[in-house]
Parts: sequence; C-alpha cells; structure tokens
Amino acid sequence: MATEGGGKEMNEIKTQFTTREGLYKLLPHSEYSRPNRVPFNSQGSNPVRVSFVNLNDQSGNGDRLCFNVGRELYFYIYKGVRKAADLSKPIDKRIYKGTQPTCHDFNHLTATAESVSLLVGFSAGQVQLIDPIKKETSKLFNEERLIDKSRVTCVKWVPGSESLFLVAHASGNMYLYNVEHTCGTTAPHYQLLKQGESFAVHTCKSKSTRNPLLKWTVGEGALNEFAFSPDGKFLACVSQDGFLRVFSFDAVELHGTMKSYFGGLLCVCWSPDGKYIVTGGEDDLVTVWSFVDCRVIARGHGHKSWVSVVAFDPYTTSVEESDPMEFSGSDEDFQDLLHFGRDRANSTQSRLSKRNSAESRPVSVTYRFGSVGQDTQLCLWDLTEDILFPHQPLSRARTHTNVMNATSPPAGSTGNSVTTPGNSAPPPLPRSNSLPHSTVSNAGSKGSVADGAIASGVSKFATLSLHDRKDRHHEKDHKRNHSMGHISSKSSDKLNLVTKTKTDPAKTLGTPLCPRMEDVPLLEPLICKKIAHERLTVLIFLEDCIVTACQEGFICTWGRPGKVGLLSSPNQASSPGGTVV
Repeated sequence: MATEGGGKEMNEIKTQFTTREGLYKLLPHSEYSRPNRVPFNSQGSNPVRVSFVNLNDQSGNGDRLCFNVGRELYFYIYKGVRKAADLSKPIDKRIYKGTQPTCHDFNHLTATAESVSLLVGFSAGQVQLIDPIKKETSKLFNEERLIDKSRVTCVKWVPGSESLFLVAHASGNMYLYNVEHTCGTTAPHYQLLKQGESFAVHTCKSKSTRNPLLKWTVGEGALNEFAFSPDGKFLACVSQDGFLRVFSFDAVELHGTMKSYFGGLLCVCWSPDGKYIVTGGEDDLVTVWSFVDCRVIARGHGHKSWVSVVAFDPYTTSVEESDPMEFSGSDEDFQDLLHFGRDRANSTQSRLSKRNSAESRPVSVTYRFGSVGQDTQLCLWDLTEDILFPHQPLSRARTHTNVMNATSPPAGSTGNSVTTPGNSAPPPLPRSNSLPHSTVSNAGSKGSVADGAIASGVSKFATLSLHDRKDRHHEKDHKRNHSMGHISSKSSDKLNLVTKTKTDPAKTLGTPLCPRMEDVPLLEPLICKKIAHERLTVLIFLEDCIVTACQEGFICTWGRPGKVGLLSSPNQASSPGGTVV
C-alpha cells in the first residue's frame, strides 16, 4: 500500500488538522518506534498496540508507554509534547521466539515508580505477567496452552482489582484469572454456572482454587475486543459474528445486544459517563448505542475500510447546563463526566428522565469520539443533543456538528420507528447523512412506508460500500469474505454448550438489533484525514495530545491546540529526520 502512487501518496498524508478547538499538529520529535526507526514489514504480523501508565512519581514525568511490533515489545519513558523521544534508551525491550505479543495492559492501581504490573497476551494463547521496571517475568498463564490454544485478542485488568484480569481469545472464549493462582498441569474441567442467549459461563471444577476462575463462551467466531464500563460494573464485548453484547459483569447477566450492519465488529468503547457505547467493524461504520435505551441511536460513515479502533475523548466531551436545577447533584455529575469511575446508575436515570421531560430546559451535551481504520484515516466525530435527544425541537440543538439535512418532523406526526420497551415511540429521527437514500425520510411521517422504498435505500448503501471495495482491488488486509451469509454461517464445535439460535442477517435488518440505514441518523465526521502509509491500529486521547499508531510501528503524537508551544527549542533543533507518518 505504501508504494501505490509514489510521491503523490506521500503528499496526501496530513500532518495537521483543524477543529473548532483549534489546530492539532503532528510532533515529529515525539514519534516513538523501534530504535532504528525503520518501518516494520508488517506482513502477517499482529496489530501494533500501545498501552500507557502513569507511575505517579515526583519528577512530573511519570508517563510510560509500552508497544509491540512484530516479535518485539518495548517499554519507554513517554515525554509527550514536552521533550523529544529518546529511542536509544528503552527501559525494557523483549524479543519473543515462536510467538508474538498481540495486546497488553498495565495495572494502574498498583503502579509505582519502582514497580509496574504489565500483562501481555500472545498469538499462541499464553499470557505473561512482567515488570518492565524491575525487568522481571513473574508468571506465565496458559503456559502449556491447556486452557485455550487460540490467539489472545484482548487482555485487561478488572477495574479496581490488584489481582484479577480478563483474557479474550480468537476461539470466542474469555477467561477470568487471578495472578495469585496457578493454572494446573491438566486441562481444566468446567461446570455450568449460567447460560443465556448466545452465551454461557462456566466455573472451573477442582479441589484447590486454580485458574481460570471463570470461562465465558460468547457468540460465534472470535471475540475481538471487550471493554469495561467506567464504573467497572458492565462489560461490552464485540465478536466476529457482528454482535455487541453488554453484560453485567458481577451478576453474569446479558444487559443488551446490537448487530452490525454486516460483517464482524472489531472494536468497542464506552463514553466517559457510561451512557453510550461506540463500536466499529467490517461494515466500515461507527455505531453509537445507548446503554440505557439498549438501541442504536446513530451511525457514522466516513471510513472507506474496516474500522480498527474507536475511542472517546474525555477532554473534549462537554456538558453545559442551562438550568442548575436540572440535574440531581449537578457538580458531581459534571465531575463524573470528566473523571472516570464512579457509580452513575442513579444519576443517569434521573438525568435522562429530566432531560426528556417537557418542562426541563435543554442541556448542551457534546460527546467527542474518534476512530481509525485500515483505510489509514483518522476520523473525529461529535455526538450532539440533536442526535441524543431527537424528541426536542431541533431549533434548540447545537449546530457545530457536521450534520447534514437535519429535519424536524411536523408536530403530531406519527413516527414509524420501532418502540423500545418502556419508551413511547419517538418521532422520526433527524437525518444527518450525505449518502444517497430513498424518499423514506420524506414519507416517514405518514407511518406507512412502502417496503420497496426501504429496500432500495438499503441496497443503495450496500452497493455503494461494496463497489468501493472493488475499486480498491480487494486490498490485502481484507482477508475475510464480506457477504453476510458467509459470516453468519461460521460455526464452531467449541460452542456446542451455547444455545444455537442462528441469526439470519436478513431477519435482524430492520429490527431494533440492527435498524435500517434510514431509521437512524447518519453522522458525518468533523474531520477525516489520511495520516499514515499503513493501516492504523491505535487511537488514544491524552490530556495534551492524541496518540495514533500504524502497522509500520510508528507511534505518533498529535499536540492539542495550544499545547504544542510547550517544547523547548534545543529539542526541536535536534529532532530526528526520520519518517513522519
């Protein structure tokens, strides 16, 4: 991909972009990579991932980053926008034989200047616990691959725990481990703890406590990623079968589900207040799902290929109150939005009910999130109140979102949208897309819409997306077949314990699980910029910068508006002349 178009391709790569906050700028001196700065030949290797931790040391420079490139794992001091990266001195570097690191996660709870616990998952299924400061390898889990032989797709510490961690595999299974326990020398025996629609949870049967404590079997095909809610009580999982499943983690109960437009879902994240979940995947879309209403509230179309990472920006997400009495505990709620991790269930309910009642005056809400994809593009999106609260007249809505043709239905019109449990049917939702679609949005207020018109709207979008792919000559990254039937027909003999309720994509389309394209607003990105030569695999929002990384192994820092001038000039003068991605 990097060679296509030669010099023209080079010119297309953006090193800055502007949003309403101001100018974001790539900082070449803050680029991290392997010490030799040579682009990594990423053929057949696992995605480059980046993990951050702050060691809370007194120097004020406690940020550390870890990233994997091919068989290698690096641990550096992260100097951010302040100083140039010194790649000659990694704190720790490891090269693995016979297996590759695929993902990693720091325990933020136990991290100190002297010691940090880093979990690393591998392509052959093992999980290693290392301390890159003490340079110790304390434990190896699933060493003999008796628990699971498939690739580790995601590993995370359980929020608030010093010893529990969760590991997802390409087999579709997830395992809960305790660092204090061993894995045993024989394959574990399980007994059923709980079973539900397309999932089962087993406990490990043994005389003494051993790992894994629990085994989750979720959906069909690989479990691509999971994410804990900010309060740690819920778990969102996305799978190759195209489903988002949200569980109550402690109660082991299914809270809600959503189906992709087509293909597998690859990534998932929570809004800072835990009210919304965003997913991305092989349908090239980002999908916004309401945790409270358990429904899709918007889709975003900007990527030309699979979406590999989605993330909220907690530093640009804002709540502006027009009436201080509108919230219960408004100051606390505002703090919750900016700082993660308190119990928000009660305030969520009261806030939404007050927000949706006719008497209350509106709250200006903007959630910022971003996405990166295999099309080498970074997209930023704003989720504003005209999308979040379509019941309100749109004249009150914030207008700085890049939303097209947003129209408000006439008063008293009857919407043809699906009624969600506990809610009366909302009026037809605002349009905000620039894709071709049928006359449904005009006819929608009558409540009786010709099925043919709906079908034509969907087929237009589907063909548009698939023709795009043909024009790109099926890039090498698109290894899987794109037809819905192919994906839904994948079966796995490992999942025989799960109740087999085969979902036919044609039947889910048009239901609350997977609304049609014209039934939900379609967001346009605020910005959509090509920022790399190879597919993008990392997007992390930090206070003074945005961090991205591509499959060539370059970790890039984008200074936020007003944060770039903090650099001292000597460092700038000595900035390396390496590849700017």
